[in-house]
Amino acid sequence: MRKFLKTFITSFLAFALLLTGIPLAGAAATGIEDLVIDLNVPQVTREVKDSKLDLNALHVYEDGHFILASENLNWQSSNKNVASVSKDGVVTLSGHNGKTFISVTDGSHSDRISIQFKGNQEQVLVEKEKGARYDLIGNAIKHMSMEEKVGQMLMPDFRNWNGKNVTVMNDEIAKLVKDYHLGGVILFRENTVTADQTTKLVSAYQEAAEKYGLLISIDQEGGIVTRLQTGTDMPGNMALGATKSEELAEKVGRTIGEELNALGINMNFGPVLDVNNNPDNPVIGVRSFGENPELVANLGNAYIKGLHETGTAATAKHFPGHGDTAVDSHVGLPSVPHDIDRLKKVELYPFQQAMDAGIDAIMSAHVTFPKIDDTKAISKKDGTEVAVPGTLSHKILTGLMREEMGFKGVIVTDAMNMGAIADHFGPVDAAIRAVKAGADILLMPVGIVDVANGLYDAVNSGDISEGRLEQSVERILILKLNRSIVKAEVEKSLDEKVANALQVVGSPEHKAIEKEAAEKSITLVKNDAVLPLNVSPEDKVVVVGGSGFSINLLAAEVQKHHPGTVHVNASGPLNASQLAQVQDAKYIIVGTYTSSVGGRAQDASQMVMTRQLIETGIPVVAVGARNPYDIMSYTDVDAYLVQYGFRPASFEAAANTIFGKNNPTGKLPVTIYNHDGSVLYGFDHSLGY
Repeated sequence: MRKFLKTFITSFLAFALLLTGIPLAGAAATGIEDLVIDLNVPQVTREVKDSKLDLNALHVYEDGHFILASENLNWQSSNKNVASVSKDGVVTLSGHNGKTFISVTDGSHSDRISIQFKGNQEQVLVEKEKGARYDLIGNAIKHMSMEEKVGQMLMPDFRNWNGKNVTVMNDEIAKLVKDYHLGGVILFRENTVTADQTTKLVSAYQEAAEKYGLLISIDQEGGIVTRLQTGTDMPGNMALGATKSEELAEKVGRTIGEELNALGINMNFGPVLDVNNNPDNPVIGVRSFGENPELVANLGNAYIKGLHETGTAATAKHFPGHGDTAVDSHVGLPSVPHDIDRLKKVELYPFQQAMDAGIDAIMSAHVTFPKIDDTKAISKKDGTEVAVPGTLSHKILTGLMREEMGFKGVIVTDAMNMGAIADHFGPVDAAIRAVKAGADILLMPVGIVDVANGLYDAVNSGDISEGRLEQSVERILILKLNRSIVKAEVEKSLDEKVANALQVVGSPEHKAIEKEAAEKSITLVKNDAVLPLNVSPEDKVVVVGGSGFSINLLAAEVQKHHPGTVHVNASGPLNASQLAQVQDAKYIIVGTYTSSVGGRAQDASQMVMTRQLIETGIPVVAVGARNPYDIMSYTDVDAYLVQYGFRPASFEAAANTIFGKNNPTGKLPVTIYNHDGSVLYGFDHSLGY
């Protein structure tokens, strides 16, 4: 990083410092050149929350890098009637009008910042100090080697090592983090078994990093994409879409953020802001809040606000929109055929709203948008001509996102090991193309050593300018400073971190929010005077569904209400023995779980099975355990409700609804169509008790 204060101070600057009352720096500790309040850095922003404002003091070193200062600091407020400041730099506003200077010193260096409160206007005005010393980011970049700049842009995964899940740090990974100056890593379910283990792993990653704090990221969306094996299992975005509640979306975002923060994970790859207006979408589906752009934008921004309140960086994905696709970019190259006017009204709308609200990062989609960029390339897989996807498109990442939509934050690619990229472009060429297109962080590059060396070669040959790297590194360092992702002079002890994680992750307060979200999401789509069930102890209730689709959880929850319930474990056409188990039932509850068009086709096994049950003449209650569209293949069912996900809280909420313990209030966030394309149940449709 770069150097901030020269070894001399001009007479003008010295005079200015004397006027402000800031003591001139004395003999610095070895290597330390300055002490700076982070909010004085021009690019750093910070919000006042509950009348509190967090300030950090940063020690700046001769080589330009900076760390969180914590030893021998003395914080003071010049006007305690306006605000006080704790020994940790937390400013608390009193509510009285006026202005105060918050200052900090380590005995050799000092800094201050002005804070003014205007109660009649409900304004808190922060007046930053000015001067070259506050160009922390520019100075840091000036002192970085080209290899360090490339390293900040790399975010690999270490899901497995030598065939085993990585749950503890090893020397080989620590060496890669150091040798390639990595700016971040992404964690997966294989890495996050328990709260204490995850906390220790994350702490070890940060310890392995050289000068700057690592972005420790994860896909903790909630619902079907939940990476933590411990803690709360939020029901997911489409469940939140069914609640139509911004307040609840914010609570869910805050809960997820609090748990990640407690574990040391500082960046969430969520929320998904794709508008799921294609029922045939195989990869987004219930990961989306719904098919309506305004609903997606409003709930997305509420979720983002909740994450931000915990200090967790949020990432909107997958730009410019993966919702109207019928191909999974993990295995193929999807295309969205719409022109820019349609994209602005639908796909781009939630992203623009998130940008305007200050989203930290946006993830690109491995999807082609021929009406925006019709550039072609020759596939390295088979030599055919293929369209260039958004992740590798300068017109999309720079032209559309940066220049037209005005996004100033970090652009992170979707995983570079996905089929749409790796198969057609190759790991190194794809990485070079993504950087040239405008990506700041390359997520999960295939072969970290080869990709890093490939980028070095591209810079040395002039194919990528060092200035282009510096643009990305600046944005990454801004993100790190804004979210206080900086290595500390004195870290909390590992025992203290673990104790906090165990207290926060999966806390009763968080479980209560999980339960609330699940219960409010349950959507009663059809009810021919069947629900809620009224059964006596001797009545036979049968739950049908495959344990492979988690329907055993539904059976267990139904058994809590009706202990004699029989579970028929089947996910396809019932044989004579299974039909015999059903015959004398008073009610049948069937759970179907589909994630694709084929899964809900008329001749699909679960659909055939469900129609078999309807043909018995016994009242059948069907539960769509994931996608809401299942009823299109068994329209004659007596009652149908949707829970949008397979997490335990959702099955509990569905069973509570079936037996009248939860009044369904969810509304369809998507349209359910018949197989002929006509509308079966419209957006916002709902029934209650």
